[in-house]
Amino acid sequence: MNSWDNELCWLLGGLFSLLLVASLIGGTLAKFKQNDTISNLNARIRAWWLMCIISVLAIMIGPNGSVVLFMLISFFALRECITLLPTRRGDHEALFWCFFIILPLQYLLVGIQWYGVFIILIPVYAWLFIPARLALAGDTQHFLERAAKIQWSMMIAVYCISHAPALLMLPIPGYETENIKLLLFLMIVVQISDVLQYVFGKLWGKHPIVPKLSPNKTVEGFIGGILTASLVGMGLWWVTPFTPWQAFLISLLITLLGFLGGLCMSGIKRDRGIKDFGAMIEGHGGMMDRIDSLCFAAPVFFHVVRYFYT
Repeated sequence: MNSWDNELCWLLGGLFSLLLVASLIGGTLAKFKQNDTISNLNARIRAWWLMCIISVLAIMIGPNGSVVLFMLISFFALRECITLLPTRRGDHEALFWCFFIILPLQYLLVGIQWYGVFIILIPVYAWLFIPARLALAGDTQHFLERAAKIQWSMMIAVYCISHAPALLMLPIPGYETENIKLLLFLMIVVQISDVLQYVFGKLWGKHPIVPKLSPNKTVEGFIGGILTASLVGMGLWWVTPFTPWQAFLISLLITLLGFLGGLCMSGIKRDRGIKDFGAMIEGHGGMMDRIDSLCFAAPVFFHVVRYFYT
């Protein structure tokens, strides 16, 4: 079991209080006016309730609960990525290995805290194995393109995301049994950055950063969302091993990376001519739409903490 102390209770209490306020505001807006924006807002809030409740249940189970939760997240995200890509019969064996061997093995390594293999399984061994398995199938048509698509999908949906629960394996002096709060800190800062960039963009956004790729990502939304989320991260320094200014700088780093992650995922969607990766989460789109920012933020955050705090 994780260590349930006052800090964790206050953190979760604040999170659900925020959701309660958002639900009251969304319900009030819907009572006086009905349009697509308000309907989407309330759908997103309902989905956030469900996601937060599932996360708390995983925390209650213990570290293995969090590892299994992220393994399922990676599974659904990988399925969405692969669904977008036209596959051939010669890809099926390699995909079987990706879904049912490499993915569970990666999270097993996280669960048993075998850092030395966890960190190289996908970028070294899976990276070499995937094209080798495609070659054995004997299908050479668009070989490099097919191999790259599967490798990239494994990298963002499995390898990068697995760094989030891997935070639980870090031996931080004086912070033993409290790593779950570090994982919550990462999730809250990254996700609230997405929300605040959306809100600032809706209220004041006028200048798109990359109009052809994502017209909804504006300079105003970027600056307002990133800075405000970094201040929120600084305000949560008390649940981390960081000082307030360190929490601000680290929050700034992971929100910037989260923005870049979202931008790259938008590039994939524009290339495929779709709006969302899927429709799994009401109001949000697919699983990958919800965790796109985490793909870039999680591994860098993990290594920053590991290098400076262990």
